[in-house]
Amino acid sequence: MPIAKALIAPLIVACAMFMESVDANVIVTAIPEMARAFGRDPVTLKIAVTSYVLGLGVFIPICGWVADRFGARTVFRAAIGVFVVGSILCAASTSLGPFTVARFIQGVGGAMMVPVGRIIIFRSVRRADFIRAMNYLSLPAMLGPAVGPLLGGFITTYLHWRLIFFINIPIGILGIYLTNRYIADSREEHPGRLDWFGFFLSAGAGVLLLLGLSLVGGELVSPTVAVAMCVVGALMVSFYIMHAARVERPLLDLRFFKVPTFQASVIGGSLFRIGLGAVPFLLPLALQEGLGMTAFKSGAITCASAFGGMFMRSLASRVLRRFGFRRTLFFNAALSGIAIAACGTFFPGTPTWLIWAVVLLGGFFPALQFTSLNSLAYAEIETRDVGRATSLASFVQQVSLGLGVTIAGVTLEFSQYLNGHSAVQWSDFWPAFFVVGMFSFLSMPITARLPLDAGSEISRGTRG
Repeated sequence: MPIAKALIAPLIVACAMFMESVDANVIVTAIPEMARAFGRDPVTLKIAVTSYVLGLGVFIPICGWVADRFGARTVFRAAIGVFVVGSILCAASTSLGPFTVARFIQGVGGAMMVPVGRIIIFRSVRRADFIRAMNYLSLPAMLGPAVGPLLGGFITTYLHWRLIFFINIPIGILGIYLTNRYIADSREEHPGRLDWFGFFLSAGAGVLLLLGLSLVGGELVSPTVAVAMCVVGALMVSFYIMHAARVERPLLDLRFFKVPTFQASVIGGSLFRIGLGAVPFLLPLALQEGLGMTAFKSGAITCASAFGGMFMRSLASRVLRRFGFRRTLFFNAALSGIAIAACGTFFPGTPTWLIWAVVLLGGFFPALQFTSLNSLAYAEIETRDVGRATSLASFVQQVSLGLGVTIAGVTLEFSQYLNGHSAVQWSDFWPAFFVVGMFSFLSMPITARLPLDAGSEISRGTRG
């Protein structure tokens, strides 16, 4: 049976999102091999992971306005093009500096693809086909973390890591062609004014602060420059807070933090996501550099967390109906932290089946936490404010994920230094896993302040 014409646009968007999701997960298994090609310590490549997440985080808040101003099809097509250009630059990079810039460019393209793709679907799909269209969009989020490590591990082990980025070129070209042919160029006549100064401050703060932290103790810039970047980034955070309090519609409206459920979801969730963002970076390094596995075997184990997450997502609604948001978030934060920290217990000779089981649980409990946090965020947000609240939540989420990679990398480097190891070894990893796992525990006091019935309309499925 041919696919309904109305569902071609969601399929195109889903394929583009799948490309972005796979690319975000495919690099982690190739990091040790890339580090050797660049003549760097594998831990130093944390900056390449952080730069991609930053590209996503700082540009997501303005994507809705850009799509309204220049047209959704135009922006979506440009996003695919930027992503492909970033992929080509990644494949051509011969040192860490250009590779980091290329990953940031990829992140910018990915930032425009995901939210603008959702806008396209909202505007082009009939209500009768909406659930089916959204199911297409859920597939990349589920399959990307499973396919990415496997694909990256296979290519790195049996071919060459540069081919990882060449895969995006034909997919991107096809995506641009199909976008031109099947997606209408919808736009708003009067999108309003954008808070450009707020964008400058928030983007500058995120980039300087996180990249500065990633560069401390590294080899790309001097320690003085890295610390100066952190200081300037912190000052820009302060300036943005003052700016947001003065303007009527700031880019990132900090007043949403006064909403209890939103505060618990975003601030408490940001602490949890520090651990969540660190694991995809730490785990492949621990398996390859610490336990001596091939990239392919490492990818086959890393993808277990994605399968654990898929299974838990099918149970999440029932768990929330039974226990509610407050109890679920409080106790599951502890289980998530333990599951993350447990990955630091691996040592040479640990049975592969046991590693796979621990990694599976490392996806199981965090997936429940992630689903619960995302659902709770909008429990008390008015419909008219959902877009602006999403901009703030998305920005904080991506910065938290990038911060997780940075903290994990710095802790690993410090552990390696204390142990006197010239190259990272398996015994250097447990402090890093322990530290990022404990961040999940830090979210517990925040969720404990929630009312017992917080988000009950959502957990019981009664909100209209």
